[in-house]
Amino acid sequence: MSQENRLEKTNRVNLLFDFYELLLTEKQQTFLKYYFHDDFSLGEIAAEFEISRQAVYEHIKRAEQMLEAYEQKLGLLAKQQKADEDLIRLEKLLEGSELSSADKEQALTIIKDLQSL
Repeated sequence: MSQENRLEKTNRVNLLFDFYELLLTEKQQTFLKYYFHDDFSLGEIAAEFEISRQAVYEHIKRAEQMLEAYEQKLGLLAKQQKADEDLIRLEKLLEGSELSSADKEQALTIIKDLQSL
């Protein structure tokens, strides 16, 4: 797997983790945090928990599959990304519109509020 693909995978897992963390077991949460957030190797995690590297790998793989399954069913990440894209498009439309300055400012404030959610 190329460095770019690894980075994309790490980013996706981290985004999914943000949405579905609480739906994972405590062990899955811990292993994903160590591996993806803290950049621990499988060996380092295995040594920390006194289990085999293969067991750590299987826990992480299973957790990734669970995250993808939750996203497949609930689609929270996809909805968030779509909302972000729509807000950017709306902001660009407002910049070129002929609204009054006050209306533009109010609309842009609403967009900023929505983006911060």
